[in-house]
Amino acid sequence: MNELLASTRRLAAVLKPLEFAAPVACVYRPLDYAWQAHRKYLELFGQGRKRVLFLGMNPGPFGMAQTGVPFGEVAAVRDWMGISEPIDPPTPEHPKRPVMGFACPRSEVSGRRLWGLFADRFTTAHAFFQNHFVLNYCPLVWMNAQGANLTPDKLPSAEMAPVEQACLNHLVEVIGLMRPSFLIGVGAYAEDRLRRAVCASTSTAHVGRILHPSPASPAANRNWAETASRQLVELGVW
Repeated sequence: MNELLASTRRLAAVLKPLEFAAPVACVYRPLDYAWQAHRKYLELFGQGRKRVLFLGMNPGPFGMAQTGVPFGEVAAVRDWMGISEPIDPPTPEHPKRPVMGFACPRSEVSGRRLWGLFADRFTTAHAFFQNHFVLNYCPLVWMNAQGANLTPDKLPSAEMAPVEQACLNHLVEVIGLMRPSFLIGVGAYAEDRLRRAVCASTSTAHVGRILHPSPASPAANRNWAETASRQLVELGVW
């Protein structure tokens, strides 16, 4: 467990001083301002070997940006996982993207769908996390001057190079600690990063992906849970 915490702190330290040019106007770093909640998540659920590691891209504005937990829809983190640590607002804070922590009234749809699927299948968080874990590849949130979200795949490759290297190093370390049999990307971006990590490690895990639960995807709005469950069965995960 200490190794997982140490690896996560190294990632946060490497990313903290990085700066980004326009159109990026503001960057949130949940591993810093929401560290208490993220640490609780790692301590409660990140221990030991995991059969399956799910990987997301980066924090959503009403998910990990608020709670410090990957896909961290408030109700799922607070009520299902039992995590409700104090969240300090980031500095600077974009006026159109306030961080209210567990008082945030908005629901992260992707997180509600993902954790809802796991809760329906496993009932308790303890049962799910015995053999599964969920991680985000990159813990940074970028937004433009208007407060609109900027995903990492839309940012200049030169600026992203040190971010990619730090995140890849961390992912390789987590895979080495958890030794999963299955590495499942939540979406194509995450699957690609998992394949890169496998190439940079000694892991022999099977890599696959499920449909991303984002409401921006028309396919995800047509019974996402059923589609994702079928994909996981076809991959041999479930």
